[in-house]
Amino acid sequence: MITAAMSRRARELADQGVVFATATVVRAQRPTSVTAGDVALVLADGTMEGFVGGECTEHSVRAYALKSMQSGEAVLLRILPFDENDGGAADDATGADGSVTVQNPCLSGGAIEVFLEPVLPAARVLVVGDTPIARALVRVGGELGFAVTAADGEHLDPHPGDLALVVAAHGRNELHTLRLGLEAELPYVGLVASPKRGTGVLAELRADGVPDEQLARIDVPAGLDIGARTPGEVAVSILAGIVAARHRPPAGASPARSLPAQAETEGPPLAVDPICGMTVGVAPSTPSSVRNGETVYFCCDGCKSRFEAQEPHDAAARHR
Repeated sequence: MITAAMSRRARELADQGVVFATATVVRAQRPTSVTAGDVALVLADGTMEGFVGGECTEHSVRAYALKSMQSGEAVLLRILPFDENDGGAADDATGADGSVTVQNPCLSGGAIEVFLEPVLPAARVLVVGDTPIARALVRVGGELGFAVTAADGEHLDPHPGDLALVVAAHGRNELHTLRLGLEAELPYVGLVASPKRGTGVLAELRADGVPDEQLARIDVPAGLDIGARTPGEVAVSILAGIVAARHRPPAGASPARSLPAQAETEGPPLAVDPICGMTVGVAPSTPSSVRNGETVYFCCDGCKSRFEAQEPHDAAARHR
């Protein structure tokens, strides 16, 4: 069960817009050192606060918590004792239900199941204009979980991590505002205008030197065509377009990486222990060794010692 202090810490991180994941033990077989209900928080830099098991269990939890933060999807991580009869650690297996099963070479017996849930900051949507549609966007967007901000077009400061910019200002500072959204490479830039006026705005931007590939990113008239008539209906159509852009991978990106830039986190890299085959999250505390100018990471000091005791060619063969 999460403690009051851990709950306060989670709220503090969420309020600060920090990306993290909660790791909750939902099942623990003896003689493991954790019990169901134990909780840890995993930050995007690999830092862990709380306790969900020993050193090797911690590495598995860290590695898959980082993956969870990158994908935005929760995962049930099953950590099983290492079966020496296999001759080596089994490859991580993903179940049909989305769970992941790993073998932990350091586990002293007893399986552990940990539920990993990413906590991502609300995607920011900038709305420029004081119009009925703009006000409806602010109202309805909040219900969808977006952090909708009414912005001043003259002092707009979009960040690369923002999800969307919607200009509903009826001609006021539209060119300048749209250019800022394009330059920040926001996933969605929309202009509330009739088709005729929208074509004119695009022509002005083109004459101003904005290339056609950038102009093609402006959604005008903003929103999906759902036959919207009222400000509320138009707001719904625009938010639907934003949702579609949110889950659309950037050009050249893997379909799995479909989160808005604000929610994405590279985090520390993942590595594979060359001795046991276990996936580990690289953090300052991760055991490591340097050989031939390459840093190799391990799940525990035991694997590190075995690696360092091997001849270089034996270690290379093991790594393959």
